[in-house]
Amino acid sequence: MELFNLSGKVAIVTGGNGGIGLGMACGLAKAGADIAIIGRNSEKNKSALQTISKLGRRCISITADVTDGNAVADMTSQVAAELGSISILINNAGTNVRKRPEELSEEDWHLVMDTNLTSAFLCAKACYPHMKKSGGGKVLNNGSMLSLFGSPWGSVYGSSKGGIMQLTRSLATAWAHDNIQVNCFLPGWIDTELTRTARVQIPELNDKVLDRTPAGRWGTIEDMAGVAVFLASPASDFITGTALPVDGGFSIAI
Repeated sequence: MELFNLSGKVAIVTGGNGGIGLGMACGLAKAGADIAIIGRNSEKNKSALQTISKLGRRCISITADVTDGNAVADMTSQVAAELGSISILINNAGTNVRKRPEELSEEDWHLVMDTNLTSAFLCAKACYPHMKKSGGGKVLNNGSMLSLFGSPWGSVYGSSKGGIMQLTRSLATAWAHDNIQVNCFLPGWIDTELTRTARVQIPELNDKVLDRTPAGRWGTIEDMAGVAVFLASPASDFITGTALPVDGGFSIAI
């Protein structure tokens, strides 16, 4: 058995048209997987499709709202029909509303919870029968440092990501007998377009992150690609229900 070989596998990556999602999709493609990029922005989907296709793997992109159960069912059926199976699911779609709890509207709450947590449940449930039929699979859920920490501006985001950790554990125990491993990854401060914008908006952010992170740097998309390959490959067959920080030690520093 080749521990990190994903040849013959088909991976769905929600929110895979940019940032961490695209980095993970590229990592899986380099390891041999065929990729389905799922996102609501069709132009970004097309760009991601071109990027992954250059890696020599089959790739499709589907414009879909993963908070809609019917859209998710149609999406998974299309992936299975066009690529032949579903072996790996990365639940990466997400959003945030940065407000103090007393300022959050009910609409804000539902937007973040549905995008970050409900979508992960819907996609996992829709992929389950395909994975069971093929003899197993891997589900990777995007958590956050706010799965562990509290923040005055992150009450709904942190709640959704805490829910991701518990959903991961529940699915892991439910589906272990089907040879489906379910884990979540907790990205620290990763260098993406979004965090570059944050560093412009919050000038002190860069120094604060570097001071707190034992590794002394921001994470890269390649760092996320590595954890995706590990958790999607046979190398992690005896790991399930865990939450893996990918943060250069940020979560253990004082």
